[in-house]
Amino acid sequence: MLLFSSMENDPEQSNQNVPNKPVRDNDPIKKATEKSTSFVQFSGIAFQMLGTIGLGVWAGMKLDQWQNNHRPVWTIVLSLTAIGASLYLFIRQLTKK
Repeated sequence: MLLFSSMENDPEQSNQNVPNKPVRDNDPIKKATEKSTSFVQFSGIAFQMLGTIGLGVWAGMKLDQWQNNHRPVWTIVLSLTAIGASLYLFIRQLTKK
């Protein structure tokens, strides 16, 4: 009885009864999952860029209002800095994959 129960828990024995699935390169479910995953990843990057640039412009406008600037110096500086930072983050996320 003890010998029989130890055979049931043997991992090699249990895997022999399960048929192996053939690996297909043209699996439509796998392709759809990869496409949706990349879509979600890139849309997330787009919203991150939009938020970073928007925050830079908003902060620049607030600084210009606070200092009573006639020319939007801080808006230009912070928006260009935010564009550079968002492009840096975009490239870093693309090369991480």
